[in-house]
Amino acid sequence: MNNGNDTASGSGKATSKQRRRIVLAAAASAVAGGAAMVLRPSGVIIPYPHGSPLIVELSDLPEGKLRTVEWQGKPVWILRRSAKELAALAEQNPLLADPDSQQSLQPPACRNQTRSLRPEILVAIGLCTHQGCTPALLGREGFLCPCHTSKYDLAGRVFKVGPATANLVIPAYHFASENQLLIGLDA
Repeated sequence: MNNGNDTASGSGKATSKQRRRIVLAAAASAVAGGAAMVLRPSGVIIPYPHGSPLIVELSDLPEGKLRTVEWQGKPVWILRRSAKELAALAEQNPLLADPDSQQSLQPPACRNQTRSLRPEILVAIGLCTHQGCTPALLGREGFLCPCHTSKYDLAGRVFKVGPATANLVIPAYHFASENQLLIGLDA
């Protein structure tokens, strides 16, 4: 009796494998096409469908200030941290859920205590990893999510208290020059 489910037969397995191959081929083509459109051989940046890389000028960003820009429909924070704020990061390690950022989403070069390419500049997606609310900067204390009180330090590392269990996401970025940040492309 055929109940409409072909998975018991060999043809169902072949169809499933064939679909998987088609999906993988389509995904690989999309990735290759997107990568080809991001940079021309001359190094000129070209827009791609999900948003262009974003250049942010940092020369007018003073210590202790947070700048929020929009990239790919998300708030991206750029925070210039002071030497004192950087020194305080190590003191908070015992209170953090993932102090070494082993379970976090960030470029490999940002897998460090400051979660940044340059210690004084934090670049992070400004959305709580619990339910996507936007945390607020509390000065040197870090960031607090108003929705469910998840708290993050000035490196975007989440404290053990609160419902969020993952650090803030660090997007791909690099420094195009001393005072220009390029969000959306690794170096």
